[in-house]
Amino acid sequence: MNVFDVHVNRSPVSGRIARIAYIPGLFVNADLDKASLDNERQALTLELSDGRRIGTVQIAGLVARRIIKFVSEGERVLAGQRIGLIRFGSRVDVYLPRGVNSLAALGQRAIAGETVLADLNSNEPARSARSG
Repeated sequence: MNVFDVHVNRSPVSGRIARIAYIPGLFVNADLDKASLDNERQALTLELSDGRRIGTVQIAGLVARRIIKFVSEGERVLAGQRIGLIRFGSRVDVYLPRGVNSLAALGQRAIAGETVLADLNSNEPARSARSG
């Protein structure tokens, strides 16, 4: 996300917030790979009704120095529901269950609450993230 984006983060799926973990850290440019490990971040684990789990990580960036959560552990959320906010840009990583194929292409711009990232029920073989 850049400073001109809307910075509200939404749940990628319906489920229960199984865990929230806040990790203090640095505020380097969120575009850098090391931001996933070095920057301040907040991780949420969402548990689906079938027991599978999906992770999201809100990562603060160079300008953004505040992560705000809108949910609590144990709370049930709907797909697209607001779960948090990162002030003034940054990044959100989404971790899918093993075997789930991403529908998003490398470098694709995702719109919160609109862009479908993956089909959790698909049995089709994985396609290259570089293909459109």
